[in-house]
Amino acid sequence: MNIALLGHGTVGRGVDGIIRARVPEIEVTRILELPDRITDPRMTSDFGEILADNSVELVVECMGGIEPAHTFIAAALAAGKHVVTSNKAVVAAHFAEFARLSEEHGVAFLIEASVGGGIPWIASIDKVRRIDEVNSFMGIMNGTTNYIMDSMRREGLDFDIALGRAQELGYAERDPSADIDGIDVANKTIISACVAFDVDCIRELPVTGIRTVTKRDLDLFSSHGLMVKLFGRGVCKDGRYAVAVEPVAIPMMSLEAAVPSNFNLVSLEGVTIGPLKFYGQGAGSLPTGNAIVQDVIDVSHGRRQRYDFSRGLVYDPSLMVCDYVLRSTVCPPHADAWAPGAWRVRNLTAEAARKLLEDVWQKDPTAFMAALRQEV
Repeated sequence: MNIALLGHGTVGRGVDGIIRARVPEIEVTRILELPDRITDPRMTSDFGEILADNSVELVVECMGGIEPAHTFIAAALAAGKHVVTSNKAVVAAHFAEFARLSEEHGVAFLIEASVGGGIPWIASIDKVRRIDEVNSFMGIMNGTTNYIMDSMRREGLDFDIALGRAQELGYAERDPSADIDGIDVANKTIISACVAFDVDCIRELPVTGIRTVTKRDLDLFSSHGLMVKLFGRGVCKDGRYAVAVEPVAIPMMSLEAAVPSNFNLVSLEGVTIGPLKFYGQGAGSLPTGNAIVQDVIDVSHGRRQRYDFSRGLVYDPSLMVCDYVLRSTVCPPHADAWAPGAWRVRNLTAEAARKLLEDVWQKDPTAFMAALRQEV
């Protein structure tokens, strides 16, 4: 099978290298690259050339961002070319459209690498869903924030120092907003909910990141036997579902609390299978490239994944209720003292918690809040 790569950055080079070294039945024959980066005879800066090349059966999109990735993916599917992508932003924004185009034109659209890097997360959800229903999922879906929180806890680093190290190691971009504000996890949570619950998941979910966390916060939670991690979460019950992204305080003895460095750990719970957990590298050239190549091989073997968003679930924030701890100079209404300068607010939905935090930020922009979850 001849394939084209859209983008030859970190992920694209990983895909190219893995295929050359390990998958002789697949050949990368075309590569889309910027005009000033043409360094290989396979490269072109004109996507139209790739679209018109009938020898190219599959397009791998690993450019990132929403445009022109959205336009390229839609055009490739409409032209009868299979598409594999690692681009969580464009999938989260246009999943239903891509699923419809792949169905209409009889081609595959596979997205394993968009969530969890090298972890077979999407494939595992698909396998569970063959005979089961997924009640819930949750997990550490962003290696950058996990590295920051892990470094702060284990090495006693301040947030800015830990973030700087993540940037030096290539885990975080120069502008780390997508990671530390939870945007990356929100995209992955949307995709996970779409696949796990058979729903075109809402895009306006409650999202809170870790921008205001301090070493003192982690020490405070540690004194209560808890560790804080940034989680994406989803729940489905009785024709309803809810999703959220937020810091969650979990027992120190849980598997999630022990996840080190830039690793990910995601879990789901099925009706008959019970809890399943998946651990591994959540990003990087080779882990992400590995997941992409797995999808490419699946397509070459005839796999045509069908995504069905017709289940008709209703979004219901009341499915996701717990207590929260707020560290702030502002005492919120109906809160109990939890520690000096920290308050426990009981029985909030994730949406109500986010609204409370936004209100507190008006007076105390340094405030930090985490959900309390006693069992993981």
